[in-house]
Amino acid sequence: MSRGRDPLVLGQVIGDVLDPFVKSATMRIMYNSKEITNGTGLRASAVATKPHVEIEGHDQRKLYTLVMVDPDAPSPSNPSHREYLHWLVTDIPETTDASFGNEIVPYEGPRPSAGIHRIIFVLFRQEVQQTVYAPGWRQNFNTRDFSAFYNIAPVAALYFNCQRETGVGGRRF
Repeated sequence: MSRGRDPLVLGQVIGDVLDPFVKSATMRIMYNSKEITNGTGLRASAVATKPHVEIEGHDQRKLYTLVMVDPDAPSPSNPSHREYLHWLVTDIPETTDASFGNEIVPYEGPRPSAGIHRIIFVLFRQEVQQTVYAPGWRQNFNTRDFSAFYNIAPVAALYFNCQRETGVGGRRF
């Protein structure tokens, strides 16, 4: 896909959270029975409980780390908490789902108070099983620094747009 039409570029995921990368894995994200695609719109109530995240493939020896962040916290016009860490799971075997991994930071559903927030899932390929420590706080997480510190590279990413239940303006969900 040309970079100019890549939804991660158009949604500014590439740039705000990630550097360009080559997609080499496939993940499926389902909230209840709704599969997420880039740019899907969801209200906060639809994402209050953790999603089902599957990693497709054929080799259970391959391991992955999943990070879920909000680069628009507390509001897109003033993202002073960029990136807010909503979930961190490591050691997820390929061919399974996130429930088979090691939950380092428990899931916290997005609760945007203003504006439309991009909620981004980044999947990293691990070379080995390793100890990952929970950060001391959720706000101001940095996906690029995390990737560099643990020497893991992104292999897939998906994002959806989320706003509060009574949000007005912008796109309708």
